[in-house]
Amino acid sequence: MEILKIILATIVATATMTAFIYYVSKRFHKLFKEPVLLNIILSALGAEMVPERKNAWGWAIHFMIGLLFVVAYHLIWHFTDIDPTWFTGLIFGIISGLIGIFSWFFLFKLPPNPPKIHFKQYYLQLFIAHILFSLSVIAVYRLFLLFE
Repeated sequence: MEILKIILATIVATATMTAFIYYVSKRFHKLFKEPVLLNIILSALGAEMVPERKNAWGWAIHFMIGLLFVVAYHLIWHFTDIDPTWFTGLIFGIISGLIGIFSWFFLFKLPPNPPKIHFKQYYLQLFIAHILFSLSVIAVYRLFLLFE
């Protein structure tokens, strides 16, 4: 049951975060879409991708990172006295947002010609998106509590 909870939390949280990012991108006419940015960075670094599967790489990496975050949350909840509450979800979201900003800051430094985006706006929406991500994980975990 734990694997199902982790997988479902990953799908729901990553989809929620992504929907928010795509909404903000469209609303403000900015490129904030993480899967697209990952593909741009991979291409700029010379990664050879089959054109038909190019978009799949960004999405796969995006969901794999979501899975890593959910597994990290799960391990913390399992091996500590910290419980999956709305408050810890907020705290995890803030921490995850800072990790995300830090990671993207260095990702943007890798290619010789990084994507042309508005970095302050990108990092702000990324921070909010990570809070939505972690709160979505909490929602799934609390849903599972109803069936225990």
